[in-house]
Amino acid sequence: MVDKICLFLTHKIQEEMPEINNERAEIIDYGLHLIIGELPKNFIILGIAYILGIFKLTLLTVILLLPYRSVSGGFHLKTHLGCIIGTTLIYCGIAKISCYIIFYNQILKYIITLSVWIFGVIMIHLYAPADTENVPILSQKERKNKKILSYIFLSIALIASCIIQNRIISNILLLSHIAQTICITKLAYKITKNKYGYEVYEM
Repeated sequence: MVDKICLFLTHKIQEEMPEINNERAEIIDYGLHLIIGELPKNFIILGIAYILGIFKLTLLTVILLLPYRSVSGGFHLKTHLGCIIGTTLIYCGIAKISCYIIFYNQILKYIITLSVWIFGVIMIHLYAPADTENVPILSQKERKNKKILSYIFLSIALIASCIIQNRIISNILLLSHIAQTICITKLAYKITKNKYGYEVYEM
């Protein structure tokens, strides 16, 4: 439904502005998808979080993960319903679970955090920025910059998770960055039937 609405609006814009070529039309269509598809999705997710009594923690999870997520990429689910369900499970689930995890042994927490960092660094080296065939990253300069920023944002977040005294916020940082790192892996792409952009456009 959202795809049809966006396509209809894109065609209307092209009719009114003939100077818009197909390449620019694709950009407009993508922008419309973000406006029409993403905003309602975010309101739904935060609405569910409010009902579950974890609105502030879910919003915090979104904000804390945004820098790493925006540069490292990740798979996209094929339908808007699937995307809403998947994103809700990730953000609300992390916010909720973070309330219950207690590390009685700080050394164990440091070991887990270090393991997550090593895993993350390897996955970033192999796959970040993890684009998709619909939104590929073809510029080598952009890919390099996003890869470097992925290393930086992951490292900062995990260091912060060890320093911050608030247990819940510390857990949110750790769990959200584990989840996001998994989202860029080859296995995650296979399960969700996604392709990396370079697999399609650089063959």
